[in-house]
Amino acid sequence: MPWNCHAGCQGRRDTRLHFQTGESLTMTADAAFSDFLHFFRSWISNPLRVAAVAPSGDSLARLMTQEIAPLDGPVIELGPGTGVFTRALLARGVAQSDLTLIEYGPEFVPGLQRRFPEARVLQMDAAKLAHEDIFEGEPVGAVISGLPLLSMSPRKITAILGGAFTYMRPGGSFYQFTYGPRCPVPRPILDRLGLKAVHIGHTVRNLPPAAVYRISRRKPLDLTRERSRYRAEAEASPVHNADEAGG
Repeated sequence: MPWNCHAGCQGRRDTRLHFQTGESLTMTADAAFSDFLHFFRSWISNPLRVAAVAPSGDSLARLMTQEIAPLDGPVIELGPGTGVFTRALLARGVAQSDLTLIEYGPEFVPGLQRRFPEARVLQMDAAKLAHEDIFEGEPVGAVISGLPLLSMSPRKITAILGGAFTYMRPGGSFYQFTYGPRCPVPRPILDRLGLKAVHIGHTVRNLPPAAVYRISRRKPLDLTRERSRYRAEAEASPVHNADEAGG
């Protein structure tokens, strides 16, 4: 799958490197503790970018990937960090060669290269997805996001989702977790992009507890109904149902 790096693409590396394979999908206690320390140090140095003191747990990883099937590849993962969701995708049967891992933090890239040698690892800002030819056409079946959207501006959230759906084939979905009580993508952004968000589950077996949303394109009729219902709700009350796309 081609990826053309334009002139403004400094510091990004297509790291489809071939190390010795054999990385287990499960981690030893020592490896998990090492990842925790790595993640914690990154959080200390840049809490807004990392936004969590520890990597996501296995329970959240299973929830994030429970709807993903092998035929959904290619799959994009945004903010893979230490690779917790990546391992869950592999456990679901997605091939490493079908994974494109987009990581902004340079401190996480070497570990991703080593653990997932057949995946494509790109060091770049996910908000610039729409400006780079990462894929030809719209082949992507799913996007898994570990990005801290709650700490981002509406403009950046719009750029991330808009860019991701640039590569998404019909029927594809964007999966996002949040530590908050409602969808981390504000309703006006969903409306602007013609998207809908559905709460698909939550887990208390994560630090902190988290919920997962599936974001997908609205059908034209669904879009009309959603806008009409949203206007009616907005007139009645400024508070939206937490299980619906929230503002």
